[in-house]
Amino acid sequence: MTDAEVVTLCVAQAIIGIPSDPRFLAVANKRLGHLFPTLPDRSGFYKRREALSDTLEALIAESARHSPGSGDDVLLVDSTPVETARSRETVKRGGQSSLADAISDAADYGYCASHSRYFYGFRLHCLFAMDGTPRALALTSPKIDEREVCLAMVARCQRQPGQMLTLIGDKNFRGAQFETDLATLDACIQRPRRKDESGKGRHLAPIRQRVESIYWTAKDILTLERHGARTLHGLRTRLACHFLALTEDVP
Repeated sequence: MTDAEVVTLCVAQAIIGIPSDPRFLAVANKRLGHLFPTLPDRSGFYKRREALSDTLEALIAESARHSPGSGDDVLLVDSTPVETARSRETVKRGGQSSLADAISDAADYGYCASHSRYFYGFRLHCLFAMDGTPRALALTSPKIDEREVCLAMVARCQRQPGQMLTLIGDKNFRGAQFETDLATLDACIQRPRRKDESGKGRHLAPIRQRVESIYWTAKDILTLERHGARTLHGLRTRLACHFLALTEDVP
């Protein structure tokens, strides 16, 4: 199979929503077999996909550049948990992994305020245009401050020279120093008012609902939470497959 055919299978796997490689290949043999001369076995598909991680990320950037939201100056900033285990026993077994880049070597505990619960894994940070075009992505430890990651994403977000970015985030993106650092990057933040702040604040709920819809698409329809990865490189590759599928779906 060519690299283009493997990438097409990766996107098809994310859209169909079957994270298990053996199950997907069985379904692909019945439903997509007429589109491909040959289909790889499970091991071959896994190795080819892992080798194409850089290509998948480059395709995300290229597709985003041709999307309507590539030049927007109003962006949504948010983060969401990417869990790697839900039971204490699974976490303990992960710590004994012999894999060279096991997920358990980098995963950590974090707190998700929107769901009022703790989780074990990573936090995925995103800058989205209003139409769902991803402008910057970052996968980090849940212990890292969201504001630090936001500044790093704004710094590498591609835009027109001199273009001012307006970010719409949640209540956690606060602080005079954070706003000053954003200003040096030609950006500003709009967020809801906190309870300990005076004034009425801006009504951003309808706009914030857009980013929740984007995450719901990635997590529920594209099965982001059931990624099935066991290594850091595998997680990176599977996330790239999901977001390539999401980017290709942007009208």
